[in-house]
Amino acid sequence: MRVAALLLACLFGATSAHAADQAPLVIAHRGASGYLPEHTLAGYELAVRLGADYIEPDLQLTRDNVLVAMHDETLQRTTNVASLFAARNGGYKVAEFTLAEIKTLTVVPTGTGQTAYPGFTPASPELRVPTFDEVIALAKAQSASAGRTVGIYPEAKQADPVMEDQILATLKQHGYAGAADKVFVQSFSDATVRSLDAKQRALGLKLPLILLGYAITTADGTAMMAVPGGRAVSLKDVAGFANGVGVGIGNAKYPLTKGFVDQAHAAGLAVHGWTFAKPDAAAAADEYKAFLAMGLDGMFSNYSDLAVSARDAFVAASRR
Repeated sequence: MRVAALLLACLFGATSAHAADQAPLVIAHRGASGYLPEHTLAGYELAVRLGADYIEPDLQLTRDNVLVAMHDETLQRTTNVASLFAARNGGYKVAEFTLAEIKTLTVVPTGTGQTAYPGFTPASPELRVPTFDEVIALAKAQSASAGRTVGIYPEAKQADPVMEDQILATLKQHGYAGAADKVFVQSFSDATVRSLDAKQRALGLKLPLILLGYAITTADGTAMMAVPGGRAVSLKDVAGFANGVGVGIGNAKYPLTKGFVDQAHAAGLAVHGWTFAKPDAAAAADEYKAFLAMGLDGMFSNYSDLAVSARDAFVAASRR
């Protein structure tokens, strides 16, 4: 009986951050970023319509300390800022602009994204940079209309105590207190995740935390996490302050393997892979299947519909 339970746990991601009866999660990477401009309310809404379980807002702080959804620390890659404002201190850092100024910008498509998606009319068609509060409001509105809870998966993009405090305060204000509320908080900085763990305990919160990085397998087969600064952190150490790891899937130097996933699960950690970005349905299906077979508990995808389709097919086949 215990062997059967362990097999099911590996298949469906039974860890401290993922219930045993739950299929692997589809996390909308920057929204439906393969179809619409990333980190826009329209992109998040489309991702939900395409079946994503979670939407992912990367977070930056404006000059007036407001959390906004933006991947880069600068504005020029994804907005028209250079056509409206002169550079400040040699660039266009989010931290150099107020929220009011950022709200005048238009978010532009990148990669395979377009300004519209066939047959889809978003509730918020203006392609503006949203605040974290606005992303949460959208998740709650979409939860009500979709008849299911849409999760949020914010990332602290800066290793900044002020950002940590703002994220936790905002989540608490909106009623997010623990895993049952469908929220993960992530960061590439292990120091940030450790700090978030301590701070949320003081606030009475139990939000699942995810450490981002790359998979390392040492010569003796031990799995570890590679984090910024060229350091390696043991999975046992990570399990002391986080509930899971977000691991890069496409790095030849740090390949994600089944052995890594198995050891992470044994340590009580969920494993979410990033980023699934193949736009071709057939090629994407093969990639999803290969990584799902390793036991992934979640997938960050630019194309939520392709991820949902592959996930559902994999789960159905596994249950037969």
